[in-house]
Amino acid sequence: MTQALAGVKIADFSWVGAGPRATKDLADHGAIVVKVESARRLDLGRMSPPFKDGKRDRDGSAFFGITNTSKLGVAINLGDPRGVAIARKLVDWADIVVENFGKGFMARLGLDYETLSAARPELIMLSVSVAGRTGPMSDLRGYGNSAAALSGLAALSGWPDRMPHMPPFAYGDVIAPMFATVGVLAALEARRRTGKGRHIDVSQVEPLVHVLEDVLVRAQLEGAENARRGNESPTMSPHGVYPCRGHDQWMAIAVRDDADWARLAATIGIDPASFTTLAERRAASAQIDELITAWTIGRDKHRAADTLAAVGVPAEAVFDGRDVFSDPELSNGHYVAIDHAVLGRCEMPAPPTAFSRSEVKVGPPPRLGEHNRMVFEDFLGLDHDTLETLTAEGVLA
Repeated sequence: MTQALAGVKIADFSWVGAGPRATKDLADHGAIVVKVESARRLDLGRMSPPFKDGKRDRDGSAFFGITNTSKLGVAINLGDPRGVAIARKLVDWADIVVENFGKGFMARLGLDYETLSAARPELIMLSVSVAGRTGPMSDLRGYGNSAAALSGLAALSGWPDRMPHMPPFAYGDVIAPMFATVGVLAALEARRRTGKGRHIDVSQVEPLVHVLEDVLVRAQLEGAENARRGNESPTMSPHGVYPCRGHDQWMAIAVRDDADWARLAATIGIDPASFTTLAERRAASAQIDELITAWTIGRDKHRAADTLAAVGVPAEAVFDGRDVFSDPELSNGHYVAIDHAVLGRCEMPAPPTAFSRSEVKVGPPPRLGEHNRMVFEDFLGLDHDTLETLTAEGVLA
């Protein structure tokens, strides 16, 4: 079988998370993605933990590896005009250009969409930023946590008696690439029909607002002070996580209606005639949580969840990292074993999609400048002597 995006060529100037996550999915589906980096200004993802054996190594970051599978890697010093000239050759080779630099950076190099599309109207360009390329906040520089603050995610997260809660990772760096990938695919289809490319502008704030829309509306209606609910739900009770046997082991329970409550109460030894309405259960939530905890605390989280699920109560074990990696649900192709010169034999995540008539291939992430010779000689036609000279003079570094 062929891959869905076989033949699509991408010059990827993006770094850290928001851009590389989008191009990872495209690469895993068969696009030829050439990641442009420089030893003079390392991709911050390369220096982000965890590292192989805990040792900082620009080619040994698992974070970088996970977000850059299946790509080719080249090193170009964009601070040298000769490097910019080679980057322009790469752009002319590509169908799609991806970048997530600060506003104006690509324009200063003459690699912005307005300049490039004048000569190549079929070119597609994707820009990813915190707040978009237009509008009053277009000059803002930041990361996913900035988007979490601006989108309302932080204000909506946490418990009502505590301060707003920042997500434990840059959630905008994960959500924005999903929309960016959709945008690229739509642009490819539009170009197939019209022959014209286009510029795709994806912020991190707007995708976060998009997925939070219903919660943001509720916060407006009910007041910001009621927005943070912790694990509670306005329509289900009890609704939360409960401690189980072992250190930091938990299970989740969600009671949807009165019938669920009757089944839960009968199973764990509570009088089913008590707390029979949602209003009563919400009012007595602390007491009910204590009763449930008394039942869960001595039980294995998986077996306890299975017991409740068997009688129709929505319940599941709360998985930690070790559980996720050993979960049979994810062992059927989600993690793909690859060999890497520094990381060794390791497993990388595949795109969470499966196609009946095309395949996904997950390859290793590139070491810094690993594919210089292949890309510059085979793709761009640089002769060997020129390549050696430019490498020695730090242009391709």
